[in-house]
Amino acid sequence: MKEFEERSTRVYRQKQMFSKQELEQRESVCIRDEPAFCAAACPLKLDARAFVKSMKEGDFTSARAQLERIAPFPFILSRGCEAPCEKACRLAEIGDGVNIGALERACLALGAAKSGRGMLKIKKRKTVAIFGADLFSLALAGELSNKAYPVTFFCEHENAAAVIRACAPFLTEEEAAAEAQRLDQLDLTIEYQTGLSPEFFEARKEGFDILCASRAFFQKLAPEDEPDNVTLVLPKVRLIAPLADSKGVLRALFDAKRAAVSVDRLAQNMDPAAARGAEGPIKSRLYTNMEGVKPSSRVFEGEGYGAEEAKQEAGRCIECSCEECAKGCAYLRHYKKFPRQLTREIYNNVSIIMGDHMMNKPINSCALCGQCSVTCPFGYDLADVCHIARQNMVATGKMPLAPHEFALHDMLFSNGEAFLSRLQPGYARCQYVFFPGCQAGAVAPETVKRAYFDLFQRLSGGVALMLGCCGAIADWAGRYELFGETGDALREELDKLGSPQVIAGCPTCQKTLQGILGQEVLGVWDVLQDIGLPESAKHHRRAAAMHDSCGARGNEKAQKAVRAIAEKLGLELIETAYAGDRSPCCGYGGLVAYANREVANELAKSCVERTEAPFVTYCMACRDRFMRQGREASHLLELVYGPPAGDPPDISEKRRNRLWLKNSLLKEVWGEDAMEKDWGFALEITEEARAQMDDRMILDSDVYEVMQAYRETGDAVLDTETGLLITRRRIGNVTFWVKFEEKDENFVVRGAYSHRMQVK
Repeated sequence: MKEFEERSTRVYRQKQMFSKQELEQRESVCIRDEPAFCAAACPLKLDARAFVKSMKEGDFTSARAQLERIAPFPFILSRGCEAPCEKACRLAEIGDGVNIGALERACLALGAAKSGRGMLKIKKRKTVAIFGADLFSLALAGELSNKAYPVTFFCEHENAAAVIRACAPFLTEEEAAAEAQRLDQLDLTIEYQTGLSPEFFEARKEGFDILCASRAFFQKLAPEDEPDNVTLVLPKVRLIAPLADSKGVLRALFDAKRAAVSVDRLAQNMDPAAARGAEGPIKSRLYTNMEGVKPSSRVFEGEGYGAEEAKQEAGRCIECSCEECAKGCAYLRHYKKFPRQLTREIYNNVSIIMGDHMMNKPINSCALCGQCSVTCPFGYDLADVCHIARQNMVATGKMPLAPHEFALHDMLFSNGEAFLSRLQPGYARCQYVFFPGCQAGAVAPETVKRAYFDLFQRLSGGVALMLGCCGAIADWAGRYELFGETGDALREELDKLGSPQVIAGCPTCQKTLQGILGQEVLGVWDVLQDIGLPESAKHHRRAAAMHDSCGARGNEKAQKAVRAIAEKLGLELIETAYAGDRSPCCGYGGLVAYANREVANELAKSCVERTEAPFVTYCMACRDRFMRQGREASHLLELVYGPPAGDPPDISEKRRNRLWLKNSLLKEVWGEDAMEKDWGFALEITEEARAQMDDRMILDSDVYEVMQAYRETGDAVLDTETGLLITRRRIGNVTFWVKFEEKDENFVVRGAYSHRMQVK
């Protein structure tokens, strides 16, 4: 059998996985990081989802700090904001949106104000003058003070309290006093009771680098002109002022924030209108599944929320987020990461030439089933990313062999020692060929044999038989060269049979062979639906859940056919969550069962937890994986033809089953006797040792080879504690160890293990 070379740790090759532009395009499909609808609606960029969550948790001080970060005068904001966030709240679609305005007022009453002056800020060199006091200019003074500009604020009022009363008459006395105190504490110079006039402006403007004005004062200076809220060029003067339609508290505060950005850019001698980024409210692409969300009413605010009322109102928030892919994928739940983040980390992992490739295991733990692409509202295909990564790492010699070597050898066994391709006796060419798939022969060989007998008896034109692997294993492992060679070999064998119509017994084989051959491949379920069930088919009057293989994703015809057959068999089908195209992988797909057994078990568990009913599937790997989880499961062909295959076979039994199927058919159909290998000695393998071998993927044939080497060399060590002999042999890239005792000329095997180190 072909041996695969282990990767070199000294040779480094690089091949770009995909371009940076394609990486960004793929990442942009994932909307996980999109803002919640309430946050997107806020021009001041308050993350309302995070703010409400802090309120829900009773962390009022944190919530207050979030509010103070976006507005220099938070009481003005909380009392006067028009609250577009509340209108955008998804709950508003079915009832009352969250009362975010009331929660803002509550956090200011319940949370502690920020203490101290914060981090030391280095004063900027450019000086700013603000002429006139309105809500815009007041907020701008606060914004620029926070940016550490030397600001002088000229106003006609006698003190800070008068400024606040004039700019925000809607505040309560207590709130106005708090904002007046805040204004006094800002790091800026305020000149009160100034006679604001064009003459005053001309006399004072020369001492400043940047000039700003309230709306009213701007109209005194240029009654015929209109500011653009970014900059206005008067004769030798650059003046910033609000637009005429800047009405409302939120708009005034937003205009002040934009004007502060303009000051920043002017201070750096940059065009204030260019490259400003996204300002104001935006449209979020975030998807929020509202299924099961019930409408609720707001908690009455009255004179203001107390702590419990605030937490209760905040608790109504559904915390909008898109988790559709993770809900249906145990792999994503296991790694606690979403497709966008995984894509970037996988890309970086593949791009590393030297050093640790930390994402190798996650790359090999994806089932490549594509469920993410059907559960994601925008079709994010992480499976494609992982598949490309595997191929890339194989091409550059960076993919470790260990995770996939056993599966690859198993595929070669199926297409080598266990392979069979024969015309139906009496035919020079056949109209059909039955391709049951390697897992069907491994798990339920008697069922496969009965299915073939039925097909060649009831289909006209002859039915050939091909026992082997379609090559999906090589494809999943990223071994594109081996996959290509497998495809070439299968096409050559089909040509010998007269290029018949392929009837696949496995949905993954059907999908893979269609790609290889470039033509339609029938499923055995399609044929049975057409010609009817055999007379020997028994009725099973019971309830059962149909599990759709991930290989049948997108194959609506197959999904309908298997259900029609199941109903003809008398089954009362139960449709589970995540059925059809949304059905999760059993853990065999993508070779996860070999690369990461923990994730494979989680995948299988997520499948069987959908219902307490027994499962029916049309993929033998799914049937095997479910049975290993202790759940009753049957393959559709077992129900049609019998007999039930029973408990899941171990890895050695699977190989013996394939050989039995081949040899049995050769003898019964073609009259040929097969020669079985005689080792010249016998092994008695204890139950404990067999469990170890199945768990560690050690075949009977591996143990026979080790013991054959012992018989030839006599090399072994004695374990004085157990009295057992231990011997070893390196087979390919693996060293196998066997614990045994001699019994006449035969051996009793009591344990086995393996590793990839070489012993010298």
